Amino acid sequence: MRAVLHTKYGPPDVLQLKEVDKPVPRDHELLLKVRAASINAYDWRHVRARPFIIRFMGIGLLRPKHRILGADIAGQVEAVGRAVSRFHPGDDVFGCGGYGGFAEYVCVDEKKFVPKPANLTFEEAAAAPMAALTALQGLRDQGKIQAGHKVLVNGASGGVGSFAVQIAKSFGTEVTGTCRPSKMDFVRSLGADHVVDHTQADVTRQGQTYDLILDTAAYRPISIYRRILRPGGYYVMAGGSLGRMFQLLLLSMMGIKNMKVFVANANREDLLTISTMLQSGRVRSFIDKRFSLEETADALKYLENGRVCGKVVIIPFGA
Repeated sequence: MRAVLHTKYGPPDVLQLKEVDKPVPRDHELLLKVRAASINAYDWRHVRARPFIIRFMGIGLLRPKHRILGADIAGQVEAVGRAVSRFHPGDDVFGCGGYGGFAEYVCVDEKKFVPKPANLTFEEAAAAPMAALTALQGLRDQGKIQAGHKVLVNGASGGVGSFAVQIAKSFGTEVTGTCRPSKMDFVRSLGADHVVDHTQADVTRQGQTYDLILDTAAYRPISIYRRILRPGGYYVMAGGSLGRMFQLLLLSMMGIKNMKVFVANANREDLLTISTMLQSGRVRSFIDKRFSLEETADALKYLENGRVCGKVVIIPFGA
């Protein structure tokens, strides 16, 4: 089978398309024919291993620990391990496998996959898992979202942000999204009540306060957001610089519990919740651009430039 191999750190051009052996599922695994995989910041951070400290966080110190990237996957079950009971060959599924999606076939843990709704394309399903789980868990579990809340989504046009705006609206909240001027119409189309051009206006100085801030692009000092949090409100970091992450961890150690950083947990229950939202149409996957397996490096470059609205998808077997 063909797979995009990651054997050394560097720019996306270090990735190489190679022929490798087709994997064999272990007891609790599914062998999937990959119909679509989506790219996340998670992937390009692994490619570049930047900042350097993330090499100490399980990805490999001198060289990549995982040869094939691609966490978000939608595909068709080709074979199952002997302990698998939920799925059968021929089933269409999607989920967050962690690694392996940038290939024609991959083995994944059955606990991190759920049936694909029949009304979704493989591309739409593959675009959802990591970004939608991050948005859902950040808003619901970390931010304690409730109907009537005023919610700010910083970085509302990206993968996590585009799902966050929609999910926050589904809870009956008033949503403000920040983005570049070229993306304002897109964020409005997601259902945002207010859209702020962050290149022209400082959302922290407009006199508005929020019950919940979900920050998917945390590159500014965290302290500036404290002044626009309502009493009892939460600031949740779901993406941005590691420097800001460590700043939040320090605040937590100091006893400040309403400003936090988290990493999404791929689990069956929440994937089923996302699946239901997608199936009902309350939440949609927005795909900015599609790339072939051969173009994976180009897809990562496209994501890196910060111009993406929604998600970028890889299609291993063509359209």
